Amino acid sequence: MSEKKIALVTGANKGIGFEIAAGLGALGYGVAVGARDRARREAAVEKLRAGGADAFGVPLDVTDDGSVTEAAQLIERQAGRLDALVNNAGISGELGTGWTQDPTAADFGELRRVVETNVIGVMRVTNAMLPLLRRSAAPRVVNVSSRLASLTHQADPDVEIGPVMGLYAPSKSFLNAVTVQYARQLAGTDILVNAACPGLVATDFNGFHGPRTPAQGAAAAIRLATLPDGGPSGAFFDDAGEIPW
Repeated sequence: MSEKKIALVTGANKGIGFEIAAGLGALGYGVAVGARDRARREAAVEKLRAGGADAFGVPLDVTDDGSVTEAAQLIERQAGRLDALVNNAGISGELGTGWTQDPTAADFGELRRVVETNVIGVMRVTNAMLPLLRRSAAPRVVNVSSRLASLTHQADPDVEIGPVMGLYAPSKSFLNAVTVQYARQLAGTDILVNAACPGLVATDFNGFHGPRTPAQGAAAAIRLATLPDGGPSGAFFDDAGEIPW
């Protein structure tokens, strides 16, 4: 079993996920780069290694049971355990004019696709990786969420929260609710489970609209993935601190 701490980052081939992997690699973690696309995954691993990180690729489609099972088996062979799981992979769903999603005209097939990735995929990966996380002395789970997930902010007319996102925002609220339930279930263990908000980051996810860089967006997730013992669990954070659910 490796003495180096090991982290799995899903959707780590680009954007925020890549920067989370790079940040953890810079802190001395061995980084499992989870991604579906083989070419992008291999390019990300090569780039991380060129930057000094100890990285290896993990073929991973979070919507596929077999793929997730095989990913857990690969990490077990490579490292024997998992110290940090960052569930970063996610999709927005189809966007309308002005980056909106009208809930009154929702495509329910598209909604199912978004929930399958953003919520069920997170649960599928987390459950598959739990046996490996339980072998760690300080296991951490981080679910990458969004400020759009905050029902408190969404319902407050005085908070500028952006356009109506009738598919993506509810999927992240669902993810936050799931985060709380995992934290409750795992209370009393060493596993800390939290949600991270990267802020509005300029990536291909949003057509490169946003004031923050992917590296800035990765900061909250990196901090939560490396929390000391006794840190919070079942909470939602950005760079500035805790966000209301």
